[in-house]
Amino acid sequence: MDSPKRIVILTADAGFGHRSAANAVAAALQERYGAQCEVHILNPLEDKRVPFILRESQADYDILVRKAPELYRLGFEVSDATLPSVVVEGALTVMLFEVLWDLVREYRPDAILTTYPLYQAPLTAVFTISRRFVPLLTVITDLVTVHRLWFHDRVDYCLVPTQAVYDLALEYGLTPEKVRLTGIPVHPRFAQEKRPKVEIRHTLGWHPDLFTVMAVGSRRVSGLMEMLHVLNHFGAPLQVVVVAGKDEELYADLQQMEWHVPAFLYQYVTEMPTFMHAADLLVSKAGGLTVTEALASGLPMVLIDVIPGQETGNMQYVVENGAGDWAEQPLQFLEVLAHLLQNDRALLRQRAESARRLGRPFAAYEVAELIWEAAQAGPVHKTASKLAGRRSLLDLLRLNQVHWDDAAEAKEAE
Repeated sequence: MDSPKRIVILTADAGFGHRSAANAVAAALQERYGAQCEVHILNPLEDKRVPFILRESQADYDILVRKAPELYRLGFEVSDATLPSVVVEGALTVMLFEVLWDLVREYRPDAILTTYPLYQAPLTAVFTISRRFVPLLTVITDLVTVHRLWFHDRVDYCLVPTQAVYDLALEYGLTPEKVRLTGIPVHPRFAQEKRPKVEIRHTLGWHPDLFTVMAVGSRRVSGLMEMLHVLNHFGAPLQVVVVAGKDEELYADLQQMEWHVPAFLYQYVTEMPTFMHAADLLVSKAGGLTVTEALASGLPMVLIDVIPGQETGNMQYVVENGAGDWAEQPLQFLEVLAHLLQNDRALLRQRAESARRLGRPFAAYEVAELIWEAAQAGPVHKTASKLAGRRSLLDLLRLNQVHWDDAAEAKEAE
């Protein structure tokens, strides 16, 4: 029996979306190929050798987008220019080279998939120095507004969520044969859930026949409590389901609230495919993960918050394609609710149909198939003489006192 193919999926924990996409692909690989593949999901930023500024960027992401969103937007836009992005890639190579070198050497992957944009340049440096090029695929986890760092011309495939990002990839210099339109991977359960809403609600203990609004919050969603007060006093028959996204403070506030409608409160859930298929409307921020999962469920949205930068495009994509509405203030939210429910919910049904049209519930399977095919081909060895820029990379790493263990490298005449 052949040895299983080793597939490494690199991710990070700045928000939920990057790891969720990684988990989705891993689940699809396990379902499709089982023991034929060995999958490892790794977060290189957890390694203590990674400089503090990068390790803490995951936690600081939450603080920055909540406390200083305009500063975050400015940083996003400035670093998205050509020259700053080149400088950033050089810095990332210096900071992450040693960790990624050891990771590749330890796991000996047949293929690598990354759901986070910081690893592509350092991995390319690892491949160039070692002369062993592992197939590398990137999954982009935002729908429209995508940072330049995601688009690296040395990847084998850049897997994009929408036609807009496909066009952006070509604009940033990727060749068409390297770009595939797959959608953002969501867990296979989103494609597998086929039960009627009434049946799912009965199983969950919700009222089977009530109009059901699900709100998804976290420490990064501003204005959620105000929108919940609108629902609580809306007057029409409905029930509210709130998922607090591991935010203990929000969850405590929800429990202390005097509810006038049936309310089902959860600090965190692992059954999001089931919840979304059971709901009639989603209230949330415009995060790439949540929006993608809602579209995959055919669930219309009212988006109430965006992170300036990448999430602005997510919101515009949903609204312009008729799958949801934008309501930044409680009065706007009240108006949207009234419009969605009038005329026997005619507009709500239109929004749901648009969401189904945009959704790609099978994206994880498409990505799994591509990474599996890449693993079949496996790494390619190249001679040092054919690797342009290798000497410059060596000079950069040595100048910055980056160390790695390679006996063969030590013997090579430079």
